[in-house]
Amino acid sequence: MNEITREEGKKRGRRPKNQKKEYVINQERSKFYVDVSDDKENLDLIFSLLKKANAKNYGREINFKDLYLLLLTMVTDKDIEKLQEISLSEMEKVERSLDEYNKKNNTNLALGEFLVKRLGLN
Repeated sequence: MNEITREEGKKRGRRPKNQKKEYVINQERSKFYVDVSDDKENLDLIFSLLKKANAKNYGREINFKDLYLLLLTMVTDKDIEKLQEISLSEMEKVERSLDEYNKKNNTNLALGEFLVKRLGLN
């Protein structure tokens, strides 16, 4: 393989099971695209909020960017936790539960053993 085309430090093959890929933010990025075309409920909510915000006699038109920037300042740590929770797959929730159980009980159960124990199977 041509070594020039491979990224520096990037290895080929499977990633070890417990190794997480570090999320890197591109700080030079300045434009974001939000596609809600498949989400009619939220699209209607956005239009409703913009319609309410622009029901006024004075001032410039309020656009989605204005709405977004205002709402962005209202995000709390609880909201961040909620976002993190909804980002988990079902299997990741099970793995998290296993890790918490092992830590709490000072054990080192495998996933299968943990499920048998939690479900009460014999």
